[in-house]
Amino acid sequence: MFEAFSVSMCVYGGDNPEWFKTAVNSILNQSVRPSEVVLVVDGPVPKPLDSVVTEYEALPCFKVIRLPQNKGHGEARRIGLENCSNNLVALMDADDISMPDRFSQQMALFERYPEVSIVGGQISEFLGEETNIVGYRSVERNNSEICEDLRKRCPMNQMTVMFRKEDVLSAGGYLDWYCNEDYYLWVRMFLKGMKFANTDSVLVNVRVSEDMYKRRGGWKYFVSEWKLQNYMLVNKVIDPVTYCINVAKRLVVQVLLPNQLRAYVFQKFARKTDVQ
Repeated sequence: MFEAFSVSMCVYGGDNPEWFKTAVNSILNQSVRPSEVVLVVDGPVPKPLDSVVTEYEALPCFKVIRLPQNKGHGEARRIGLENCSNNLVALMDADDISMPDRFSQQMALFERYPEVSIVGGQISEFLGEETNIVGYRSVERNNSEICEDLRKRCPMNQMTVMFRKEDVLSAGGYLDWYCNEDYYLWVRMFLKGMKFANTDSVLVNVRVSEDMYKRRGGWKYFVSEWKLQNYMLVNKVIDPVTYCINVAKRLVVQVLLPNQLRAYVFQKFARKTDVQ
């Protein structure tokens, strides 16, 4: 029998009510169900979305926290995590779909490797229909490979992770960092000597849009990543050579490349056609 765990979710005014309902149902219809779902409503939401939230709010396992103003992903995740009753907490996005055995796979890994602080997994990405898989984002499996990958890119798929709340909080918890609050947290956990793991299989089917890869750029996006590379350099996560390579790659892809070419580069080099 696995220990009790919580799911932490955030929803905001721009989320699609039907997609949100599909996402919630995917965590309620698991082979191993959470004992608690903490939902942070990040600012005012339209009536159709609010009606769906109210519907789930009536369920005994739901704890809904309504923020009067939109706080952004980092702050909303921080509030959600702090309100979780269990030490094991899984994250879930408001428009993705968890595989039916996602939580059982993660709980099994925690039991097998009690020294691990966080367990994630692979993701598939779909466009339109859930069966229209357009790519996979593969991540390394064991701690040593994940820590090496962390020096080059974000090594965990945030929407798949389950972690020990006490360990995340000891690393400072979620803090705002534009588009990189997750990577920033993983780096701080690494600096604390915490252990990482990822499953071999796809845990979450992620909804993407046609222009997703095009939006992975712009000066503000690059500055966020550049500052994170600075943080990693100062804290000796990376050496000066790796720093220069990482920053140069991001400058070219995120700032210098036209949108269409950036989309091609992401699809060709950052995604796979199947899970390896």
